[in-house]
Amino acid sequence: MDDEAMIARRPGAMTGGNSPGRSRGRLADEVYDTLLGQLMSLRIEPGSRVTIDVLARELGVSQTPIRDALNRMEAEGLVVRVPHAGYRIPPQITRERFEDMLEIRLLLEPAAARRSAERATSKQVAGLRRMIEEMAELEGGDGLMAYGAFGLRDAAFHDLIALSAENQLIREALARLHTHVHLFRLLHDTQVTHLAMAEHEDILAAIAARDPDAAAYAMRRHILRSGDRFRRLFDEAKGADGMAVKA
Repeated sequence: MDDEAMIARRPGAMTGGNSPGRSRGRLADEVYDTLLGQLMSLRIEPGSRVTIDVLARELGVSQTPIRDALNRMEAEGLVVRVPHAGYRIPPQITRERFEDMLEIRLLLEPAAARRSAERATSKQVAGLRRMIEEMAELEGGDGLMAYGAFGLRDAAFHDLIALSAENQLIREALARLHTHVHLFRLLHDTQVTHLAMAEHEDILAAIAARDPDAAAYAMRRHILRSGDRFRRLFDEAKGADGMAVKA
């Protein structure tokens, strides 16, 4: 499976159990996608405990692909192994880590968008358009699962830009951040999806027009505005803590 096919793969519920036609690796990938979708949608809550046998029963697969998927998620920092007790979902990111993550994105993603405008193939531009269309179908959908699915497509959109920039180190660095997992776990707000859609359109328009400066500018503006949208959560939490102390 090539990189663009991997990006386009749609996570969803597990079906078919351990059918003979599915390899161990493919099944582990499907389990990983399913668990990632549950993280994004908060069906698995921050700080909660997950165990291999429970997940195997819930997803209708053996423990082996569950273990493979969780090992991968542990290496990526999405779950934490607890000795003799399975795995735990990390708490939400702190304000400090959020600001650090934003700073790194501002260094890397505008550069990736600039290079994408110079180097993206017609197929990759079409792939970006397809992802925006899929996000439009999910925008405003009911429930956390629709919101989580939107977040995964958002992540795929940014990943394809990094792929089309033809700088593997930038792509790997952004992938390790798991930005969209952390941000979409912070807040369930359909306004976030609506505003992001317009900003994605601006980025794509600049890439399709082969305008590197406009692509870099549109990406930087998107990240700054996204940062402001999520930053207010930390500000509101800090304000609530101050009120509690005064009370």
